Amino acid sequence: MIQFSRDEMLRLTAAWDGDRFDDGRPRVPDATLERLRNLTAEHAWHVLDENGYPYQYVGGWLSTQEHTLVGRAVTSQYLPIRPDYDHAVEQIGRERGFTEGSLQNTWVVDSLVDGDVMVADIFGKVIEGTVVGDNLGAAVAGRTKAGAVIDGGVRDLVGLRRLTSANFYYRAADPTPIRNVTLAGMNIPVRVGLTTVLPGDVVFGTESGVTFIPPHLAEEVARQGETISDRDQFAKQRIAEGRYTAGEIDLPVWADHIEEDYREWAKARAADGVATREE
Repeated sequence: MIQFSRDEMLRLTAAWDGDRFDDGRPRVPDATLERLRNLTAEHAWHVLDENGYPYQYVGGWLSTQEHTLVGRAVTSQYLPIRPDYDHAVEQIGRERGFTEGSLQNTWVVDSLVDGDVMVADIFGKVIEGTVVGDNLGAAVAGRTKAGAVIDGGVRDLVGLRRLTSANFYYRAADPTPIRNVTLAGMNIPVRVGLTTVLPGDVVFGTESGVTFIPPHLAEEVARQGETISDRDQFAKQRIAEGRYTAGEIDLPVWADHIEEDYREWAKARAADGVATREE
């Protein structure tokens, strides 16, 4: 079972120069995570695309709640079972102190802390690919106060939906338990859809889908996303008022008189005590 050392984790996520967990996983500040909650998938994608990361969004999910999911990724990867390999992983797990007889998916759950999001790559398996049910889901909710993204199945869906403090993204529900898979690694690069997810990525789940934000771009996404949100609000208001046409507003660069109008609009909001964020 693959797990990186702290030094290897530092090299794997070298673009991040901020705070880290003891194992080296990037720890994006809570304040940045909170700012992301008010943004959309489109806001995040725009900033990531501009910075050369156009493939960080994955759609097509079901979720247990409607509220936004934000947290730091704890990744895990599963492979179809092969007896000799599975035996070796079981031995390694016991040597690392995991409870004798415990299922391998519980090893991941037991490693979670507040603000984490469990990201499980189980190659889209639903039948016998149910990484959590309501019991493990309760453990995830209690430990993280955030949730999980499972590229596979869940079970006990009714119970999972009752865990309102956490949001679980999944492909489908199935009554079968997880089996015939082996945990290949924890906190390693994994694939979700067409996206490579690294440990410590910011998981940003909305009604649209899930975006995996590289830690070193999280603050930039928050800053630019807030600006885009403000400008979008101005644009919608002015179109509704009939002051500008859609053609005038839907341009990469606004005409000078619209830009000046936006500046005045922002000043008026500020005078009313409403902060407007600008680049």
